Amino acid sequence: MTERVLSERELNRALLARQLLLGRAKTPIPKTLDRIAGIQAQYAPSMYVGLWSRIEGFERDQLTRALERGSVVQGTLMRATIHLVSKGDYWPFAAAIRTDQREWWLRVHGRGTDTLGLKADARKLRRAMAGRTLGRVELEEVLGKRLGLSGLALDLVRVPPSGTWERRRADLYALAEDWVGPVNSTPAEGVEHLVRRYLQGFGPARATEIADWAGLNVKTIRPALERLSLRRFLDEQDKELVDLPRAPLPDPDTPAPVRFLPVWDATLLVHARRTGILPEKYRSRVFSVRTPHSVNTFLVDGQVAGTWRHEQGRVSLETFGRLSKTLRRELDEEAERLAAFHL
Repeated sequence: MTERVLSERELNRALLARQLLLGRAKTPIPKTLDRIAGIQAQYAPSMYVGLWSRIEGFERDQLTRALERGSVVQGTLMRATIHLVSKGDYWPFAAAIRTDQREWWLRVHGRGTDTLGLKADARKLRRAMAGRTLGRVELEEVLGKRLGLSGLALDLVRVPPSGTWERRRADLYALAEDWVGPVNSTPAEGVEHLVRRYLQGFGPARATEIADWAGLNVKTIRPALERLSLRRFLDEQDKELVDLPRAPLPDPDTPAPVRFLPVWDATLLVHARRTGILPEKYRSRVFSVRTPHSVNTFLVDGQVAGTWRHEQGRVSLETFGRLSKTLRRELDEEAERLAAFHL
């Protein structure tokens, strides 16, 4: 049976739908994060703006309260970067990426570091942090020059009030087993869970794209792909795409509203290139040596059409091309709502 070919436009609308950018959701924050496979959160306001664009009536203090309650968690996860995920997704994701991440780090940066050294670091951290939170300076007193290896030695999470809109530097840490609870996922279970979450939030996708997003070797995810019941497509380059059964594939002519995205938004990264959400002619204006984290962008008809900045109480816009009066009015109205969100 010949596999169906999905056009770039179809993949674009699938991504927008699954990332809740075709219409804001009316779901609690943890469930929203599950649906979109978490939000990258190196810069704390990014996760607030990202959720504002995806949740109906979202207000900043809702996320701060969720972080304080522990229903959502900030930790170093996919691609060794800080992500905001639901409490339920933390351990599966951590279990999935831990081995590959540790092997990569030791291969690239691990001069003078071995497994015995990491185990010794883990014992020191457990003694110092049991039932407590520690700041970065306090962690330095425990591990000294080996502080950079702390995340390899033991799973740590960033806890409030740090890493919030009000206190943006995420420099207060707790043991994940204390803050989230005991480990409840094996590596194999974690990888399978991670693959499902990725396809739910970003599919249909190539196997290499799933691995790139997670920071895993593609060989690590192959067994999970073989176990799962998946539907298969082709993209316009005749590359195989896999997807979850019954995951949404909207009509390619579905209207896409104006949406604002923050820096670090995962929809713009290389793994989602197939969707055309970031036109190649604009990629260098969003990602460069000076801005490896990207810049704040806005979408018009499902594609990046310019950048935005919040300054002096308003959102200023730089468009990459001409917009119709109707689209410009829609863009300005959404910018006013985003400015109000910053107040």
